[in-house]
Amino acid sequence: MPHTGIIESFFFIFAGAALLATAALYTRQPMIVAYIAIGCILGPFGTQSVDDPALLTEIAEFGIIFLLFLVGLDLQPAKLKNMVGESLLTALGTTIAFFSLGFGVMFLFGFGVTECVITGIAAGFSSTILGIKLLPTTVLHHRHVGEIVVSLLLIQDVLAILAILLITGLGADSQGLMTSLASIFLGLPFVVAFAYAGVRWGLLFLIQKFDAFHEYIFLVAIGWCLGIATLASSIGLSLEIGAFIGGVSLATSPIAQYIAESLRPLRDFFLVLFFFSVGAALDIGLIPQYWLPAVVLAATLIAVKPIVFAYLLKLQGETSENGKEVGYRLGQASEFSLLLSYIAISNELLSDAGALVLQFATVLTLVASSYFVIFRYPSPIAPDPKLRRD
Repeated sequence: MPHTGIIESFFFIFAGAALLATAALYTRQPMIVAYIAIGCILGPFGTQSVDDPALLTEIAEFGIIFLLFLVGLDLQPAKLKNMVGESLLTALGTTIAFFSLGFGVMFLFGFGVTECVITGIAAGFSSTILGIKLLPTTVLHHRHVGEIVVSLLLIQDVLAILAILLITGLGADSQGLMTSLASIFLGLPFVVAFAYAGVRWGLLFLIQKFDAFHEYIFLVAIGWCLGIATLASSIGLSLEIGAFIGGVSLATSPIAQYIAESLRPLRDFFLVLFFFSVGAALDIGLIPQYWLPAVVLAATLIAVKPIVFAYLLKLQGETSENGKEVGYRLGQASEFSLLLSYIAISNELLSDAGALVLQFATVLTLVASSYFVIFRYPSPIAPDPKLRRD
């Protein structure tokens, strides 16, 4: 069967995603699940409508680059400064606890130490996309609970970036590991310094001079993202890390919020592509063989995450009610869990079975967590009109 062209592939991906997203909204599911499902259906292990390995790899790469660029663009240094104290201690404490859970479950089912470590790292994160999507913009964003949720998610985003660097290094041989370490300790500071200098003495001037031309701001932001990503890649770092640094450096701009809002449709476009590629890489034929560890891992995270969040927040002086709500809102695995699994597979650190367990468990937690939140707390898609807020 000949490979499908890029135009036909995009038609299949977005038309199919639109159909499944409609079903997801009717059933109160996060649309991420629809994007992954359409990947399973159309990918190499499904109908093979989109089965070109090179195309799937490029689709995933673009999705990751723009996802991390926009994560960085929202990560203003002022926000990082305000994260010390309660949120930082809770984030670190929960990360350690959930790492232990993920590692323990995988070890219990006989997976190798490396796969246990990667699963443990991935289990430590909660979904930024789902957490923010289910926060009513006119209610919780201006309340203490909303502030805690956003702060914890932002800290986890930073930890996830560090985890990406770690997993990239783990995938190298001894010589490659030394090169990777050199890139991190020498190349990373250079890219950071270059990005901040470029923004301060170049981009800010151009943006201020031509800020009346909105399409110019859009082009500059895209060019900056891909430019810093390419620079990072050329000195041994990854495209994804470069894109993240490019986003953080632009977050210092006075119009960072405008840039972020302008690029959100582009982010959504590439999010569909990224999660489609995750679904396409999911060998659903292995599910009957490995469903038990996936279900146990998902059930463990869903059951324990809210309790741990609530307990640690209570130790930090929060009320039981606030701690419990934050726990349920952050009681799932993350899109970064899927991202880490993708990078680990490319570095040959995860077997097909290990990747399936982690990815399938992540999807299960996203589905279950969305149900817990929309039936208990205010959200834009709550089925009860009394809880529906936007």
